[in-house]
Amino acid sequence: MQDILTCAMGLDIHRDVIVACLAKGELGTDPEIEIRSFSTLIPEMWKLRDWVLEAECRYVAMESTGIYWQPIYEMLEPCFDGQISILVVNARHMKNVPGRKTDMRDAQWIATLLRAGLLKGSFIPDKTFRELRHLTRYRKSIVRDITAQKNRIDKFLQSSGFRFTAFLSDAFGASGRNIIRHLMEYGNISREALDRCLKTQTRKRIDEILIALNGSLSEHQRGFLRMIFGHLEALEQHRHTVEDAITKEITKHEEALSLLCSIPGIDVTAAAAIIAEIGTDMSAFPDSQHICSWAGLSPGNNESAGKRKSAHINKGNPYLKSMLCEVGWVISGKRSLYLSGWYWRIKQRKGAKRATIALARKLLALIYTMLKTGSPYNEDCFEIRRKQSERKRASRMVNELQKLGYFVVAPG
Repeated sequence: MQDILTCAMGLDIHRDVIVACLAKGELGTDPEIEIRSFSTLIPEMWKLRDWVLEAECRYVAMESTGIYWQPIYEMLEPCFDGQISILVVNARHMKNVPGRKTDMRDAQWIATLLRAGLLKGSFIPDKTFRELRHLTRYRKSIVRDITAQKNRIDKFLQSSGFRFTAFLSDAFGASGRNIIRHLMEYGNISREALDRCLKTQTRKRIDEILIALNGSLSEHQRGFLRMIFGHLEALEQHRHTVEDAITKEITKHEEALSLLCSIPGIDVTAAAAIIAEIGTDMSAFPDSQHICSWAGLSPGNNESAGKRKSAHINKGNPYLKSMLCEVGWVISGKRSLYLSGWYWRIKQRKGAKRATIALARKLLALIYTMLKTGSPYNEDCFEIRRKQSERKRASRMVNELQKLGYFVVAPG
């Protein structure tokens, strides 16, 4: 390996200890190796930062080990007024030789690879987007908790003999919540009270719903229902607080927000989650294929002896991947869109799961191009492609009918 850096530092990070190796020396000569260990407590990490500043080491590399690298990255990022290169590297790209592996050897191996310029850092967005990530990812966990709490309430009502949720499209809509509040207060419900609870079209099924509510709750059951329903309302209120904070942060990126919201199926919530994961500057990715691979929307390569075998997509970014799949599912229901038609054609050949991943990849490629060029989504640009595909399908149908002996005039 030919060295290209005179000073480099490798960090082997664990939960309780950080092993740092400083490799410093003139190019073409063996570097001087100095290895130090630090704990992951704040005072010890300050000592690590002071050592980096003292050694004037502007090139640092570390493994992307869970979340343990994040506080160290945050502490070293402002060093030298931001004029420092910090690489967070995938551990698979720099595995050491098995049988000769220790923490000190790992740190030295990282420093050696970094000094030779053989490491490629993972994509780390600016601090503004990392802070937005905290909110968008937390919102996702809050929504998951709300869904779990709704299922818990529904399960309790079902076990208590109240099966009205089968007759309401949304058991936690206005009508369902009115019924639950009435049961918390009185333990049972009459026809007159049910008529006051039901809203709009649900009143047409009042007799069926009344039969499903033919039961009563004891004092303990009413108290327990009050407890779990109050927790649901608290979670929903907390979600609104988080969403208000997201809205406040995402307005700082109004241009990118308007570009993403021009895609059918993407609202402010989805756009905020996407922007938080990939940022607005696409210069970190050479092309759309790189960002799709980083997101985990590209199939792997598995070829041996000239035979190409099935390969699953890589892990990538689960938050971005899941959001794009949700958007793709929304788009698939809008039959008038080009992307929707493209999804259904893929689904017929590959199945629903592969079609969803394919549409998510296509969406990410579109988003990459839109953010890079600053041009909004335009459905008209797909009109020519749609007409071409329709003509091809019509021509294939005519050929099949002619083979069967029917006389059909070719279209166009």
